[in-house]
Amino acid sequence: MKVPKRIQPLVDDGIIDEVMSRLMSGKEADVFIVRCGTEMRCAKVYKEAMKRSFKKAAEYTEGRKVRSGRRARAMDKGSRYGRKQQEEIWQNAEVSALYSLAEAGVRVPKAYGCIDGVLLMELITDEKGDVAPRLDEVVMPAEQAREDHALMMRFIVRMLCVGIIHGDLSEFNVLVDADGPVVIDLPQAVNAAANNQAKGMLARDVNNMSRYYGQYAPELLGAHYADEIWAHYEEGDLTPEIALTGQFEASGQSADVDAVLEEIKAAMAEEQARQERINGADE
Repeated sequence: MKVPKRIQPLVDDGIIDEVMSRLMSGKEADVFIVRCGTEMRCAKVYKEAMKRSFKKAAEYTEGRKVRSGRRARAMDKGSRYGRKQQEEIWQNAEVSALYSLAEAGVRVPKAYGCIDGVLLMELITDEKGDVAPRLDEVVMPAEQAREDHALMMRFIVRMLCVGIIHGDLSEFNVLVDADGPVVIDLPQAVNAAANNQAKGMLARDVNNMSRYYGQYAPELLGAHYADEIWAHYEEGDLTPEIALTGQFEASGQSADVDAVLEEIKAAMAEEQARQERINGADE
């Protein structure tokens, strides 16, 4: 097929030898099957911000750090340079997440790098060597659903243990090969510690998985994995191999408002006394 304009520089540099076919056209990128030497890989071509249809992007990028003050100011102003930096941060977030999650034991496509807005990564295939199906295209018996659901919960836990929440996890962002589920599409990966929407996004990811597998194993629909995982995360005792039960009981204790107010008053009095000591020393 004709080489897409954005991929042509990689062909010119000998990084990609041939573009075989378009695999998909998504809301934030087009994906092509390409040949690199003797290997078939994926080339994910990110769309420019003006052409993307990914909704509520600001919710996902909240908390992503920008080291350069100049970059941060340009992004705030919305200048051409600032928009370019935003695009690079958006694209690099997926590359960074792929490397981090692979190291953490989450099954994701192997990344080969991102060059000029084109992410090269492993092509996930089935037993016949064809492109692996998405989870929504797979039918399974109840026992397989329970097994794969447990594995997905393990992946979600491992993500959170390295501070990452997928943010858009569903049956449409999981491929299935001979060894089971593979998590894909991570440009919107969320910084769990710095994003105010993190808890809700984790719950949505978990519940999407439970809902899908629950159509084959209905007992999964009544589980409370999201609450259980987040509770362990907040307590600081979440580990990659933690044994989950799917059970969770919210604390029935109501907040002691009077005690909280007394603590606030005590803190204010302590601060006032500190300021008085400082002023006295200056005099």
